[in-house]
Order: sequence, then C-alpha cells, then structure tokens
Amino acid sequence: MSRVYNFSAGPAVLPEEVLQQAADEMMDYQGSGMSVMEMSHRSKVYDKIIKDAEQDLRDLMNIPDNYKVLFLQGGASQQFAMIPMNLMKNKKAGYIVTGQWAKKAYQEAGIYGEAIKLASSEDKTFSYIPDCSDLDIPEDVDYVYICENNTIYGTKYKELPNTKGHTLVADVSSCFLSEPVDVTKYGVIYGGVQKNIGPAGVVIVIIREDLITEDTLPGTPTMLKYKIHADADSLYNTPPAYGIYICGKVFKWLKAQGGLAEMKKRNEEKAKVLYDFLDQSKLFKGTVVAKDRSLMNVPFVTGDADLDAKFVKEATEAGFVNLKGHRSVGGMRASIYNAMPKEGVEKLVEFMKKFEAENA
Repeated sequence: MSRVYNFSAGPAVLPEEVLQQAADEMMDYQGSGMSVMEMSHRSKVYDKIIKDAEQDLRDLMNIPDNYKVLFLQGGASQQFAMIPMNLMKNKKAGYIVTGQWAKKAYQEAGIYGEAIKLASSEDKTFSYIPDCSDLDIPEDVDYVYICENNTIYGTKYKELPNTKGHTLVADVSSCFLSEPVDVTKYGVIYGGVQKNIGPAGVVIVIIREDLITEDTLPGTPTMLKYKIHADADSLYNTPPAYGIYICGKVFKWLKAQGGLAEMKKRNEEKAKVLYDFLDQSKLFKGTVVAKDRSLMNVPFVTGDADLDAKFVKEATEAGFVNLKGHRSVGGMRASIYNAMPKEGVEKLVEFMKKFEAENA
C-alpha cells in the first residue's frame, strides 16, 4: 500500500527521509551492532545522539547559552503541573485561555496557587485570540502563561502578549519549529514533540537558567523538579531514548531544508492554498477569525453534521486521513505540519472542490 496523506493533529506526519533513515539504522546503528532502541542511555554512542540533538535544536532556534534544553517525559500535559510547582514562588500566576489546553493548564495551576484568568476567547468557542496588548496583570504574578498555537481551534498568536515585565511561559506544542522564534522573549517555551518533531513520548522544555532553582513548592516530586533534570543533562533517569533519536534526525532534516525561515515560507504557502479555497468555497468554511489563523491546524465545516461525516468518510477512502475535527468543535481539521508536503494540501483542495461540485 502506498502512503496516505496524514492530516492528523498528533501523533502526526514525519518526514519520509527521516523514517527511511530510521528504518535503515533499525538493526544496526552506525556499526554499533544494535538498534538505538536497545542501547544504554549511558553509552558513548547514545551520549553523542542526545548531545547532537540538543546542539542542532540550539542552532535551529538560536537558543542563548543561559537557557537549558531538557528532553522530558509526561507530554505537554505534565508541564501543566510542573510549571506551577517550579515557578509559583508567590503562589499566583496569570493565564490567557484560548483553547482546551490553555484551559487545562489554567485549571491545573489552580491546584497549586491562585490562577488568574487574564483573558479568554471561550465566549466565541475559542475562534479568535483576545487583544493582549494591555491586560490587567497583578504586580505579584509569577508568570503569564499562553498556549501559542491552539491545535483544536486553529488559532495562533501573531503577537505575543504584553506581560508588563513578567515571565512569559508558552506551550508551543503544535507550532514548534514551524517558524523562527526569539527565545529571549520567553522564560519557558515548551512542547510535546508528537505534532511537528517526533514520535509521542518526548516533551522539550527550553527554560531560562534563573528560573531553575531548588526552591520548588513543598511536596514537588523529585522527577518533577527542573533542576534535577537540568543538572543531569536530561539523563537523571532513562529518557525516552528512541524518541529523542528521531527528534534529532528531524532537527538535521530541518537544517538541511534551510532552517526555520524556510519552513515559515513553506508553511505560509501551504496554508494559503487551503485558506484561499475556504474563503471562496460555497460549501466549506473556516471557523477562525482570519487574522488569528494558524498555519499548522486548519478547522473547517460545511454546517451540516451529516455532510461533514460523509466528507470525512470519502476523504479517507481517497487517501486523505485523520481529517475529522476534534469532538469539541466537530467538522473537519487539516493539520499541515512541517512534514506535510505542499502537494498534499493541493490534492486535498482538489478533492474538496470535487466533493463540493458533487454535493452542492
């Protein structure tokens, strides 16, 4: 069977070159006589894999020396607790709620201290990003938290909030490495890798060193202390070794493609193909305010649940898979991450035009 066009929100499409390299090295990684899957994380061979991965990520994102890169487990969802446990010194933090994951992070923070909802777009089913240029932020909050790209709802911050001098913490799971980013604007920038970078099971946390302290909330488990992982170079316990190896391959692939500026250009071109069609379609329509649209996740609907279901079924049969929208929104969603070729989006639009003609 030939490969399908996989529009899944995550775990998601990976570059075919990377999958091919991993396949070629599956039985014997570079003459070691074993697979990376079988390799001790304390071995010299693996040490080079994880160190190269970190260096390549630093190169791609221009990560300054005063930031640590941590390869952790527990997904982005575990960071919802880890962040307040490590950063809530005053037991107070501000959250901007623009979707399901920001809402979950906000609720989790409320277990550990006072979580303040600074702004929200829940009034319109998270279909826009609120104006964050002049928020009412209490002086004593420890940080301001955002989810930068909302996978489910297809919105993206085009400008970061004005945090009025407070530390910015951002979940970038679904826009990770999709465009250049100024790491110095964040105290913590983190994301699960299963959308744009690698297989599920790894979360990457990029954190400014002054935020890594012994001073965590009482009762914080050892495994949930940033300092423990930072001091051990992400090798305190057995890391998700194979997942990190694949991430490292994707970093090398991104470098070979021309880096993040090139990815942004490609991602804008790809998204334009789909959004331009949605804007003129009589059957399909996008669900997001135009100025806040994500380049990575594109939700759309026909307005008729039965027709949506028919579209998803016929699209799947035609080799366009995982287009069903999240249960909280319904409709469809095309996730068009870095590894989705432009051709995949063009063919999807061709299929949508055909479907529209047949179902008008």
